[in-house]
Amino acid sequence: MPALYLLSVWIHILAAMAWIGGMFFLVLVVVPWLRAGDRALAGAFLRETGERFRSVGWTCFAILVVTGTFNLYMRGVRLGDFVRPEWLASPFGRSVLSKLGLFALVLAVSAVHDFSVGPRASVAIQRDPGSPEAERLRRQASLLGRGNALLALAIVAVAVTLVRGWPW
Repeated sequence: MPALYLLSVWIHILAAMAWIGGMFFLVLVVVPWLRAGDRALAGAFLRETGERFRSVGWTCFAILVVTGTFNLYMRGVRLGDFVRPEWLASPFGRSVLSKLGLFALVLAVSAVHDFSVGPRASVAIQRDPGSPEAERLRRQASLLGRGNALLALAIVAVAVTLVRGWPW
């Protein structure tokens, strides 16, 4: 079973890397590059890129849920622990709850970005790049994407505390 646990942790980290790396590539490289060019072409490119990355991102989320659940099980965490006050108050319990809470928030923000604001922004930018609606939706999509990037960094920080403990 230790080999299976190590494989699961490895897959968990790879899925997180693919999701976070792809998100940072979009936020730090693709979006700034697109802003320098034709807004209508940028909208089409971002829509197509977003649709392709959306499937990658949500696949990573599914992998993270499965491997994360298995990894917790292998570390001795059971469903009943989530109602035990002494476990919830422990440093490890607080880390697990923090990571799960941040992950739930990421899923919610991703759903709004990927299935509502992002697609509407892409369509509005393609239709009329200079319109107030296109600018408003672009700004909303950008804020959601950047917010998710910050949440991802927070998840990584909390994940470190699962294996290394809290520094204080």
